Amino acid sequence: MKFLGKFFLTLALLLLLGLVIIYILLQTQWGAGWFSRWVSDKTDWHLSLSKIEHNFSAPSHISLDNFSFGHDGQPAVLVAKRVDLGLSLVQFSDPLHFSSVELRDGEINLANLTSGSALPVQANRLQLNNMRIDSPKSTLPLFAQQVNGGIVPWKPTSSDMLGRDAQFQMSASTMTLNGVPGENVLIQGSVTQGRLLFNNIGVDLARGSMTGNGERDAQGNWKINQLRLNDIRLQTASSLRDFLQPLQRVPSISVKRLDMTDARLQGPDWAVTDLDLTLKNVTWKGDDWQSQDGSLAMNAGNFIHGRFELNDPIVNMDFSPQGVALTQFSSRWVNGVIRADGNWSRSDKRLTLDNLAIAGLEYTLPGDWRDRWQAALPDWLDSVLVTRLTSNRNLIIDINPSFPFQMTSLDGSGENLLLAQRHQWGIWGGKVSLTAAEATFNRTDLRHPSITLSANDQHIQVTELSAFNGKGLLEGTASVGQQAARPLSLNLTGRAVPVNVLQNWGWPVLPLNGDSNLQLQLNAALKANAPLRPTVHGKLSVTTDSQQLQQTMQAGQLR
Repeated sequence: MKFLGKFFLTLALLLLLGLVIIYILLQTQWGAGWFSRWVSDKTDWHLSLSKIEHNFSAPSHISLDNFSFGHDGQPAVLVAKRVDLGLSLVQFSDPLHFSSVELRDGEINLANLTSGSALPVQANRLQLNNMRIDSPKSTLPLFAQQVNGGIVPWKPTSSDMLGRDAQFQMSASTMTLNGVPGENVLIQGSVTQGRLLFNNIGVDLARGSMTGNGERDAQGNWKINQLRLNDIRLQTASSLRDFLQPLQRVPSISVKRLDMTDARLQGPDWAVTDLDLTLKNVTWKGDDWQSQDGSLAMNAGNFIHGRFELNDPIVNMDFSPQGVALTQFSSRWVNGVIRADGNWSRSDKRLTLDNLAIAGLEYTLPGDWRDRWQAALPDWLDSVLVTRLTSNRNLIIDINPSFPFQMTSLDGSGENLLLAQRHQWGIWGGKVSLTAAEATFNRTDLRHPSITLSANDQHIQVTELSAFNGKGLLEGTASVGQQAARPLSLNLTGRAVPVNVLQNWGWPVLPLNGDSNLQLQLNAALKANAPLRPTVHGKLSVTTDSQQLQQTMQAGQLR
């Protein structure tokens, strides 16, 4: 019996001695190399480290130096100058689940994970110190440098280092999140079954700053509770349409409050300066939006899109399920001023401008303005109604070489003008009167031209048309049908006007001289994308002091 006791005591001492030897050897360079080779040979992962350390002052922690870990034959997924592993009792049942993991001075690159695999290590807490993170396949693709922070608990998946359920807090010197770069980043939040909650975000962005909070659900829908952008100075190579395209790719974005102050944004053919904006309670879904009680208040120094430029624009809108109430729009444009208010109705997609005032413009029409006039309006805009129109001291110029014109000091008024319907520009209803101090139509000068017309679904009726030319006066009436062929009927009289006043407008030169009285009756078709001359039929009677002439035109040719 005494012998058995000595035997087992000796055996225990030998086992203890063996453990001490193994403990000491593992903390040598040889031991670290042997352990690395053993893991690499027995698993599908490769492990490399230069030293294993344990200190009895912290008995539940093991430190690994110059740590590298990844798939066999692949670049490393995890590299760190030093790794601290906190041990716990749970490791007896789950050896790779640690109490804590601290990574220092290295990189986590989830792009090097093979498809469908995940890091086999888990921890109750992950601590990062001066780490680089590359996670391009995560819910929000992430690249960050000099990262400090923690994740509790840490259970990484194949596509996301945060895992499915965790709380996190991180700071980084630079970070690109979902394609948006920033500096001096702070993020606090949590993830629950794919739902990302950002309690606080702070970042230096585009030479400005951004702060806010919000969330993203598992389906990719965003809810922004509060977002504030200050002093943003953003330059992009994207067109305005491409710049806004990400808003349409997201299933939905709900904004409770968005504030932007003193922002400057610039693209290749667009720019906005000194932008101040407050947006409340609006949700975007693709090309559509929804709102119960939303609003937009915006002003800017300049807005430029191609040749279009607004100076000091101010916009105030209220959103509701029924549509948009435009409470204020004003802007300086081409040396003039535009003011408007009204509403857009969702049910019939009609824009109604209760008041539209245009004053002091010096506007040269774009070369393709006729094509734009004939082009179909977008789906969201079926019709445009101007209840009250006023125009003062405007200068309108068309430099089209086929028929240039200019109107100086153009004044006017209109009421209930239906300027678009069924997605097509036109004059479909209402009344308007326009007068100018001077005008030139294809090199023919006129003084005090004026026109008064009314329109309905059947025709546009010109009830008054007059202008002074030379020593005399031109007067007329006209009617244009609203059918696709646009039939035109024109009656024009002239008293003491130059004989060839009609020459620059398409009538052949008359073999007469001096001033004359004339009478023109003309019918034609103003059909879009079709020549006018072959449709012209008319009679012209001209009388001078000594001669009289009558001409008949058929299909654009004199007979």
